[in-house]
Amino acid sequence: MKPAIRIAAFLSLLAPAAWAAAQPTIQVYKSPTCGCCGKWVEHMKASGFDVVTHDTNDVAAHKARLGVPLAMGSCHTAEVGGYLVEGHVPAADVKRLLAEKPRARGLVSPGMPQSAPGMDDPRRLPYEVHLVRADGITTTYARH
Repeated sequence: MKPAIRIAAFLSLLAPAAWAAAQPTIQVYKSPTCGCCGKWVEHMKASGFDVVTHDTNDVAAHKARLGVPLAMGSCHTAEVGGYLVEGHVPAADVKRLLAEKPRARGLVSPGMPQSAPGMDDPRRLPYEVHLVRADGITTTYARH
């Protein structure tokens, strides 16, 4: 193997570790008894995020503090990099949000979409992730 190819191969091994290290920590607020919330946390960890979980019986207080629109709630609430992440939002959408840095409150995946990460319905039922703009209005951010 040529030295340049060896160096490129070595650097490609470092890239995922560098990406994970660059990600801000996600703070997750969830009920201590919710299994799908735990599965979403595992999805985020597997995608390179450092996650701190806060089991609480008052997730609603965190939703209100972060500005989750009332009709857009789900079972758990998170914050990362100054943004809210409500519900079963895929890690790829969170990474995109952090890369694009829109002027917004964050992302929401309302309800509990059965095909979303942590819910794991194999039928691949379509669902949307919404961007919550700074003024509280939501727009479609991603379709899955």
